[in-house]
Amino acid sequence: MSTDSVATTTPPPSFVKQAMRNMVRKGSKSLFHFGLTAVGFLGFIVLVAWLGRPTLPQ
Repeated sequence: MSTDSVATTTPPPSFVKQAMRNMVRKGSKSLFHFGLTAVGFLGFIVLVAWLGRPTLPQ
């Protein structure tokens, strides 16, 4: 294996770079999905907090 063949091969782009490129390319669709995910996650957290609330004696 020569050093020329090793130097000319480039590693595949990382998953983070691919995700960022995809997010820039998709634009508003990606932001919409991010918003849905954020609202769903916050709703889930509120639901778990509401179901797990302590009952205080009167």
